[in-house]
Amino acid sequence: MIKGLHGMFYTSEPEAMRAFLRDKLQLPHIDTGGGWLLFAFPEADVGCHPTEGDPESGTHNISFFCDDIHKTVAELKGRGVEFDDDINDQGYGFTIHFTMPGNVQVQLYQPKYPKPSAVLFGKKSAPRKKAAARKKAPARKKAPAKKKAAKGRAKARRR
Repeated sequence: MIKGLHGMFYTSEPEAMRAFLRDKLQLPHIDTGGGWLLFAFPEADVGCHPTEGDPESGTHNISFFCDDIHKTVAELKGRGVEFDDDINDQGYGFTIHFTMPGNVQVQLYQPKYPKPSAVLFGKKSAPRKKAAARKKAPARKKAPAKKKAAKGRAKARRR
């Protein structure tokens, strides 16, 4: 059974890229030895896009996603991340791009659709419903302790 996704960035500056991911993006990681860092994500998904007429045909793309793009961009700017453009509404979500060491450009986006992990595995990143729209099940009244005890004694007498 496949359990996850392993992706790789190819860069002419691997040490700088690892430091960027570790220090600026503050991604959780382990050192597998010799400074070779592997970064972990609590969520991942893969999409398949058509290549016909696409100038990026045959290439692969890695994007990071978040729940609040404005807050995330502000945090990343505070750590020195420089963005290549402004936040844009692309229909599927709000996007912005930044370039990592080795001239590797990535997209950061806030999806407008529920992420697969939220739907399939009950993760918390699915778009939340407004509080007013949520319906709570009516609270069940507990039977007083005396009645429960009396019911138990009556049941025992019938046996």
